[in-house]
Amino acid sequence: MFALFTCLAFMLFVAWYSWHKTKGTVSTSDGYFLAGNKLGALFIAGSLLLTNISTEQLVGQSGLTYFGNMTPLAWEIWAIRGIILLAILFLPMYLGGAFSTMPEFLSSHYGEGTRKLIVYLFMFGYIFVWSPTVLYGGALALMKILDLEAWLGLSKMQALWLTTIVVGVIGAIYAITGGLKAVAVSDTLNGVGLLIIGCLIPILGLMALGDKIQGNMLDALHYITITNPEKLDAIGVGSKLDAIPIAAVFTGLMVTATFYWGTNQFVIQRALGAESLKAGQKGLLMAGFFKMLVPFIAMFPGLLAFHLYGAGLEPRDLAYPTLVAKILPAPLLGLFVAVLLGAVFSTYNSLINSASTLFAVDIYKPLINQQADDTKVINVSKKFGIFCSVLTIMIAPNLVYAPQGLFIFLQQFSGFIAIPIVSLVLIGLFGKHLRVSEAAAKFIIIFHLITYYLLVFALKEYIHIHWMHVYGLLFIVEMAMLIIWAKAKPAAEKEVKTVRKAKINMQAWRYSLLTSGILLSCATLIYVTFSKVGLAYAEAVVSPDFGFYFGLAVLICALFCAWLHIKIQPIYERYINSRYQQTSANGGK
Repeated sequence: MFALFTCLAFMLFVAWYSWHKTKGTVSTSDGYFLAGNKLGALFIAGSLLLTNISTEQLVGQSGLTYFGNMTPLAWEIWAIRGIILLAILFLPMYLGGAFSTMPEFLSSHYGEGTRKLIVYLFMFGYIFVWSPTVLYGGALALMKILDLEAWLGLSKMQALWLTTIVVGVIGAIYAITGGLKAVAVSDTLNGVGLLIIGCLIPILGLMALGDKIQGNMLDALHYITITNPEKLDAIGVGSKLDAIPIAAVFTGLMVTATFYWGTNQFVIQRALGAESLKAGQKGLLMAGFFKMLVPFIAMFPGLLAFHLYGAGLEPRDLAYPTLVAKILPAPLLGLFVAVLLGAVFSTYNSLINSASTLFAVDIYKPLINQQADDTKVINVSKKFGIFCSVLTIMIAPNLVYAPQGLFIFLQQFSGFIAIPIVSLVLIGLFGKHLRVSEAAAKFIIIFHLITYYLLVFALKEYIHIHWMHVYGLLFIVEMAMLIIWAKAKPAAEKEVKTVRKAKINMQAWRYSLLTSGILLSCATLIYVTFSKVGLAYAEAVVSPDFGFYFGLAVLICALFCAWLHIKIQPIYERYINSRYQQTSANGGK
């Protein structure tokens, strides 16, 4: 009962504070969809962190690590590279054109027909893949942690449906009633709780493992490094424990990280609501440092569950909720449930908010009612958000029949959307001299949907290519097709080119490249640590050569960071300032 009380108290506080901070800010479309371009760096970072860390990651990555090894770390490392790409390259171009959605940006390059196709793709992913996955993961975790089946006397499916409905309805209310700023404020509050409680779970797990081996936390850490050290390997060389082949780092992972952090509407919408380019870059790069904690919060619990409970948990996605249910003391359980729900709400309401934004801005306003005022557009967006929520709630419980773990399921189905969008965005951003026609863009999208389905699903028994390599292969093919088509049959040049101007200050943050270099350096050092010369060394805690390799990596990274800040940063700032012709009284400090 105390756990339930603390859970409800924290949730009510977050709801009240979000409402209080957003009063009077959602009456215009900019206020509702982009938070009036008033999001500061801290809100952007907190919102991005919790949008990204939800049950599909906590439950899914812990399950992968429990069953295999640390190779899921590749997703986090490449996520950092994706964040840097967005902060340094993509964000100035998005904000410089005052775009509010990704399809709106693509429309300016490939026409309204392409815009509609992209909107349909995104909305399909939000409603039928991403939102149901988040809700299902949250319901599964809550059922195990609170033992709802026994508490309420329900069957597994009944408890799953009940939990899904409750979480889905509450999460949708955040987004539908408050818009992007309510989402960002609630995300930041929940993000603080997630960081605290999320970091506490591995600590308590280490204490439990220490008790099991009749030692302390340090003994538990030593035990993990010398017992099954192969589970600490983040690189992998074709082992059956690998969640992802190492070669995918150079193929599909580059594409999926660029898509998720550089073009995915429900992620970049936070950055598009920044009060300035400087604030957007600060918030994004700050989120990159927070991402460093994800292996500790989401993967390490899987290792602890393996050493505490053995390899018998089935399905593997039960590793995280089982650990939480067994190690958390009763007074903290309610607070953790509230934080876990906050993580679910964050990603879920972000998806609903983004789907509603896409429908209102990219379908309703330009195609159905061009004369609609802001009030009408917002009302239509809210109604569509309700429709999305109902569909998502109906789909989510059926994911119990999905054959693979949550995280892999999510990544595989994201492939339908990620690759053509990344290809079109990259051509649009950096291929200014290429005039790709609307027909070419439409063809690439349809070609991809058919080919990806055949290679990954329909013909998987006959074509033995890892689905991450299919990502990379199709990306290269589709980029080549767009370039060849543009050269062979270029689109007619527009007689009147629309000039879009930024609505905010566009001066770059003067430490953006230095911070990016530090992030890349940290990612490199993490990989060195979780390798066969580091913690995955079979004969000791680390290999005798670990100090040399780690020190060499630190030296190279330090020189790289200095070069970025001293030589490249001034060139970058001059380019941004000259391109967008913006000045700032405060400078880029």
